[in-house]
Amino acid sequence: MADVSIAASAGAAARTARSHNAWRALLVNRWGLTAMAFLAVVVLAAVLAPVIAPHDPQTQDLLGRLAPPAWAGGDASHLLGTDHLGRDVLSRLIYGSRVSLLVGVAAALMAGVIGAIVGLVAGYYGGWADRVLMRLADVQLAFPSILLALAVVAFLGTGLWIVIVVLGVTGWVSYARVVRSEVVSLKTRDFVTEARAIGVGDATIIRRHLLPNVSAPLATIATLNVAAAIVAESALSFLGLGVPSDVPTWGSMLADGQLYLGTSWWIAVFPGLALMLTSLAINITGDAIRDATDPKAYRR
Repeated sequence: MADVSIAASAGAAARTARSHNAWRALLVNRWGLTAMAFLAVVVLAAVLAPVIAPHDPQTQDLLGRLAPPAWAGGDASHLLGTDHLGRDVLSRLIYGSRVSLLVGVAAALMAGVIGAIVGLVAGYYGGWADRVLMRLADVQLAFPSILLALAVVAFLGTGLWIVIVVLGVTGWVSYARVVRSEVVSLKTRDFVTEARAIGVGDATIIRRHLLPNVSAPLATIATLNVAAAIVAESALSFLGLGVPSDVPTWGSMLADGQLYLGTSWWIAVFPGLALMLTSLAINITGDAIRDATDPKAYRR
């Protein structure tokens, strides 16, 4: 028992040291810090949308339709101009960030939970469970996720939570594969063998010893999956199969502006920039987290 306690203490100290190294590596990554600062602004704008949005995103003003941005000769009360129905582009952009972030985070969380459970079970137990679950993952990969999402949404109908569930259910494979490979290598380590030797149950080993050790790659995949879910939701909304049309989203704004690119470019350009920059910032953040949590990236 004393040896196990010493091993557990050593493991805890090692995890603490890795955590400190990860934070130090993250703080010196300038691109990562810039991306996280941009994401913080987007999140704050989404949370405070009712306070900071200058207009109601649904209010129409046909007399003021297609007004250019303020610096291009437009009205100062509409900094980014108005769309074809006279709705304020900036306000719709701010409210659209709420939908994009909600869908991205919720879908990534759902996919992460499903993928982590599948990967832990397949990697720890192996045998027929591993074969069945991984063949199920292969079947999932055989279908392009966006086409599968299109088919399911077209069948079930549009709706915010339907989109979240569809994107969550179709995005679990990457989590499962990474977690399984990590667990396969971890389950033969001494701390797992010693836990089995003193009678610790499988559920406790998975929860207390394996799950904490796969949390870093899970976090990395989750950040990248958030960006993929945001882009997928925008694609569905662009096609009219995402959230209801009365809810402002970046994808629906792109769809509204595609007919006015030659004359009123701001209707589509600003939501396109918001979508591109947010996805890019999330991907850079994911890369920074991966580099910070990779022990092989540390240099003495």
